[in-house]
Amino acid sequence: MSVVLTRPRPAARTVAGPPPLENGDRLTAPEFLRRYEAMPHLKKAELIEGVVYLGSPVRYAQHGRPDGLVQYWLSHYAAHTPGVEFVPNTTAQLDMDNVPQPDAMLRIHEDCGGQSYVDEDDYLVGAPEVVVEISASSASIDLRDKLRAYRRNGVREYIVWRTREAQLDWLVLREGEYHPLPPEAKGVCRSAVFPGLWLAVKPLLALDGPGVLAALETGLSSREHRAFVTRLAAAHKLGQKSARP
Repeated sequence: MSVVLTRPRPAARTVAGPPPLENGDRLTAPEFLRRYEAMPHLKKAELIEGVVYLGSPVRYAQHGRPDGLVQYWLSHYAAHTPGVEFVPNTTAQLDMDNVPQPDAMLRIHEDCGGQSYVDEDDYLVGAPEVVVEISASSASIDLRDKLRAYRRNGVREYIVWRTREAQLDWLVLREGEYHPLPPEAKGVCRSAVFPGLWLAVKPLLALDGPGVLAALETGLSSREHRAFVTRLAAAHKLGQKSARP
């Protein structure tokens, strides 16, 4: 009688950790963040209405330069407005189906009465007051699914710069709907949420940094901005008193 010797089959390999994020995955916010945290090499991923979107390569003229100018504009405003924070390219947990990573956000600090906060895991939770998206190839998402998510969660102003079309959409939330904020006579948009946050639209679209800064400086020197800074300081002081044991 012959004996046939067989080698035992190797045990199936198991891959440690969660599966990677893929475009089109349908996930909840906790599962999305679990997978995102396991992919430190990934620079940008978003969960919009329960669907995963991964970032594509960023182009110089269509995104990089416009993004830099927006960051310059918002950071300058925040630097002169205590109680207001500028946050670029940061994950925000809005709800169980939406974890966007906007190009830029402007928020009132929670100690000054803002509607968002930073949790124990260092994530921003809740809707920042203002969100800005630089939209070249993603206009269909930014002006549809993202718009619905931002509106539903209470983002008070939503700005979309459509760089390919050289158009700016500045939307203000009123009674649960977004309405366009038209420029005033001199072509300047004035934020309804952040007094003094003024934007000269034509210089922005022309990537004219000095022109953008000039309009903003005028807004920062306005009486409305000074009154806003005073209100933020009072809110911060009141919050400190209420937090004391």
